[in-house]
Amino acid sequence: MDISLGGLVVFVVLLALGYFLQSPVIIGLFASLTLGSTAIVILGALGGSSPLIYTAFAMMLLASVALSRGFLNDLVLTFANYWTAWVVGALLVYVMAGAILFPRLFAGSTMVFVTTPGIGVREVPLSPVSGNIAQTAYFVLGGLTFFAIAILMKKPGCPDIIRRGFLTWAILHTALGLADLAGKLAGVGDVLAPIRTASHDFLVEDEAAGFWRIVGGRSEASSFGIVTVACMAFSFTYWRATRLPQMLVLTIVLFFLLILSTSTTAYAGFAIVAPFGAAAMMVSALRGRISTQDLLLVALVWMGLAAALCLYLYKEQIFEPLINLFETVVLNKGASASFAKRTYWNVKSLESFFDTAGMGVGMGSSRAASWVVATISQLGTIGTLLMACLVGVLLRDMVSPKSVYPDMETLALASSARACVLASLAAAGVSGGSADPGLLFFIALAVVVASRKRQFVRHPESQSLRTRDSEPLDIPLRARLRD
Repeated sequence: MDISLGGLVVFVVLLALGYFLQSPVIIGLFASLTLGSTAIVILGALGGSSPLIYTAFAMMLLASVALSRGFLNDLVLTFANYWTAWVVGALLVYVMAGAILFPRLFAGSTMVFVTTPGIGVREVPLSPVSGNIAQTAYFVLGGLTFFAIAILMKKPGCPDIIRRGFLTWAILHTALGLADLAGKLAGVGDVLAPIRTASHDFLVEDEAAGFWRIVGGRSEASSFGIVTVACMAFSFTYWRATRLPQMLVLTIVLFFLLILSTSTTAYAGFAIVAPFGAAAMMVSALRGRISTQDLLLVALVWMGLAAALCLYLYKEQIFEPLINLFETVVLNKGASASFAKRTYWNVKSLESFFDTAGMGVGMGSSRAASWVVATISQLGTIGTLLMACLVGVLLRDMVSPKSVYPDMETLALASSARACVLASLAAAGVSGGSADPGLLFFIALAVVVASRKRQFVRHPESQSLRTRDSEPLDIPLRARLRD
């Protein structure tokens, strides 16, 4: 095991940032999720696997919760109050058992795709590989984090810390994207190279149709695109719930980063997610609850379209670079070798599902080009159904969330957390290679589940909402956020 010096420095910096924001571990964990190319150690025993920096923060979080007073009682109450906890537990057991048994039980019966450092993706007969251990460990870490966050959500002040964690995650991801773009436009190259300490194959200085591909703190443009779509969904939903102008500005900046990312995954993910945002605004209008902020956003969109039309009429060639980019990464993508290769991965992965009688090849045994296909092929029928149950939990109460979260702070946190992770899954469904939905999925799941179970008591004399053992909730949200 070799400790990465660059990763260690970043770890200390994130701890300091978390300390400044009054929660070194939780804030540090959220901040570390933006660094998809920074490892803290290199594990030679696992084929050179390099655990990303967020694993250190996640293990610190688990240790702090497990060593806290009343942990066993809190854990029992989590299983007693949330049936979702039983589904997560069952899924963890199934994934661990499948990663051990299925590659051996079905060895050689189907073809899979494994990644070899320095060589790339190879098609080989199914057999146990180091990915079974590494990817299963990531998945189990995410599942255990679900229980830790679910327990913490019941502690006084912790929901506010988690809210600040989400905001830190979105802002830092945006800042890294802007820094990466600025460095490339200035001719400096990859200014974030010192923090790229993982043993991945980095695609950080590529171009597409004359545009630099933005990768931020990730290892490639498609990964950056998935997180950008998720951050944009978070900031937009949080803005609609709180009406904070800063969140609208963040959403607009993320939109421009998404456009300039040159990531087909980002464009496809945005095309899937955007209609839901528009539908939410339309539903509010039909119910007579359209706000001046919604009208402002609509006005900004129309003003942008009008300005673009005026520029086009003034000089038609001004949009040629963007048109060429759209043709290259969207219209002509289906004819590219990359698209053919990824389609082949998906087809063969689905064949593996049937070759193993619907049991799956096991977590980490193969890779695909879609999170949905990877889940089906690796986790099989049982694992896919359990995962579908968890996604269904996130989809509940989307139509009328205010009836479930009467507290505006809870509504803002739960709705934005749900939006960001569903947007992430939508984008990962286009090009995600693993069945692991990521640590953020389990964090958001815990936030949504724990927020939904909060108990409210209405006092008729004041008609204000109070939570048990908490302060009145009829204080304006904007004022409380400033405090």
